[in-house]
Amino acid sequence: MKKGWEPTPSAFRRFLTWLDEGVDSGGEKYLEMRRRLMSYFDRKRCMSPDELADETLSRVVRRLDEEGTITDATPARYCYIVAKFVFLEYLRSDAVHNRPVPDVEVPCTPDAEVERQQRRLDCLDHCLQQLTGDDRELILEYYRGEQRLKIERRRNLAARVGITANALSIRACRLRGKLETCVSACSASKNDTFSPNLS
Repeated sequence: MKKGWEPTPSAFRRFLTWLDEGVDSGGEKYLEMRRRLMSYFDRKRCMSPDELADETLSRVVRRLDEEGTITDATPARYCYIVAKFVFLEYLRSDAVHNRPVPDVEVPCTPDAEVERQQRRLDCLDHCLQQLTGDDRELILEYYRGEQRLKIERRRNLAARVGITANALSIRACRLRGKLETCVSACSASKNDTFSPNLS
């Protein structure tokens, strides 16, 4: 993976405007796109799908910053195009380190895959809503932003909520575990009355 580039605030604002396609979503389009990319890499059985999603978005921000505009495709489609390249690099990285390459063939039709992806996203949104407002804000803030900016952001978040960085990490890990369990149970359930227990 190509590392070392960090977006400037102006570059990131330009990216958000481009992603919103002229309608200010207050960052919602960004969060939705990141969730979808994480789901994409998760379906491919990648390790650390959140980091791969961040790498994908970072590359899109960089190209937009360098070229001023992207007209090759719609924002969502272009993000997925970049994600495919990131995934191919991930596979090559696995091969170099002699780790088993994940089985990327999904035995389902495109429509079924889209439906499954949408269900997981719906489940994630549903499970996030089951958290308290403070916990929901904490977990979203904890994983927000580019990888190289996370350390400082998490330090500031810990100070804001009045706990140590280590305590914040433990709390976020527990919340993530609850969400993963909830999303897995929700995705496997075909009952629309699914009621998770995140207590």
